[in-house]
Amino acid sequence: MAADAPGAVAVQLVEQPRLLKLKESFIAKFGSAPKFYVRAPGRVNLIGEHIDYCGYAVLPMAIEQDILIAVEPVKTEVVQLANTNPSYLDFCTSVNNIQINKTKPQWHNYFLCGLKGIQEHFGLNNPTGMNCLLDGTIPPSSGLSSSSALVCCAGLVTLKANGKTLSKVELAEICTKSERYIGTEGGGMDQSISFLAEEGTAKLIEFSPLRATDVRLPSGAAFVIANSCVEMNKAATSHYNIRVMECRLAAKLLSKSKSLDWRKTLRLQDVQANLGVSLEEMLTIVEEVLHPEPYSTEEICKCLGISLEDLRSQILSQNTQNVSTFKLYQRAKHVYSEAARVLEFKKICSEAPDNAIQLLGELMNQSYISCKEMYECSCPELDRLVDICLQFGAVGSRLTGAGWGGCTVSMVPTDKLNTFLKNVKKAYYQNDGQRLALENNALFATKPGRGALVFVEA
Repeated sequence: MAADAPGAVAVQLVEQPRLLKLKESFIAKFGSAPKFYVRAPGRVNLIGEHIDYCGYAVLPMAIEQDILIAVEPVKTEVVQLANTNPSYLDFCTSVNNIQINKTKPQWHNYFLCGLKGIQEHFGLNNPTGMNCLLDGTIPPSSGLSSSSALVCCAGLVTLKANGKTLSKVELAEICTKSERYIGTEGGGMDQSISFLAEEGTAKLIEFSPLRATDVRLPSGAAFVIANSCVEMNKAATSHYNIRVMECRLAAKLLSKSKSLDWRKTLRLQDVQANLGVSLEEMLTIVEEVLHPEPYSTEEICKCLGISLEDLRSQILSQNTQNVSTFKLYQRAKHVYSEAARVLEFKKICSEAPDNAIQLLGELMNQSYISCKEMYECSCPELDRLVDICLQFGAVGSRLTGAGWGGCTVSMVPTDKLNTFLKNVKKAYYQNDGQRLALENNALFATKPGRGALVFVEA
């Protein structure tokens, strides 16, 4: 096995009640026992929202909540998928004919993304069939990366079932690409932290080439996740992919204005790299070149000297073909300022000044304001939740994940943690029946967890 491949751990199932229960359910379902288990964690992004697909570093940590799959490779050429949650229906397909339906992002399609990614990477002509039973503890559509954790878990399941090995970095890169089969133009943060996470440390994740650096968080504060209970599914809505296109178009217009090869420019980071300037200087260039009013498709075509047909066929993604206006100034401004905040956050963690917690909290608050005002990826419930968290003692609070719903992450001094949890619970969850039903999984302090693993019975 590659030295930096995901670990395989031998465990006594009697000491692992969740694995034992999953094994019993698997036997009841399929009539035989699983041969191995794979887990991949969800994540919370502490700072660096919507900038991974622009080429910039992000700062997430894995959480304890995860996707766990029990697996039995079988001789037939069939994959049978089942879920311990009865609201997710069973699914069965031939391993040699993987069809991924983009129109309805159902749970099994995310599994198929990971499966297909590994099959294609190795050119597997005769892939192994499998029986799989999944148990997930990450709330769905909450911005904690349940879908990417499922893609990663499926990728590792397929790798192990077919007797192949890859490094964690290779797995993360394959799973990032393969999630695009479902129509999400993600940047790679979620898959990278799912494989590269280590217990006790957050990670600065940088791209091209993919690498992860430990970031030690200050000991006097806890990170608390609070779910707004508004679901947001990236693959099912156009918000997310429109933002990806707005950043791409901004990069092209900035490149053109500086006489760079705009046709080859895809990401805002490419513009900075090609100009060889700082993030602060990029913010000045954005002010000079782009206007705050939305750009029509006609104006974009005029700026780039191309036809509408070219714009649609060469630049816009399939699901943004009919968008008529794009906000380029606001999106670029968010990305360059957020990229600088990530580096500042890492620097403060490394230098650990006495007022580190205060400084990190301020960066989180600035990030949230930029997400809300410049990137427009918040929603009224998230705004209310952030206000409540700051009111009850968080030094910093922001939306995490894509936004438009999902969760907030707040930095809370450890000595205020218990009263903070009690007050937020009362203010946001207890007056609302739907939220109250979810509150046990909706509000919790979290520590940096470990990355994806394979378990075998000892």
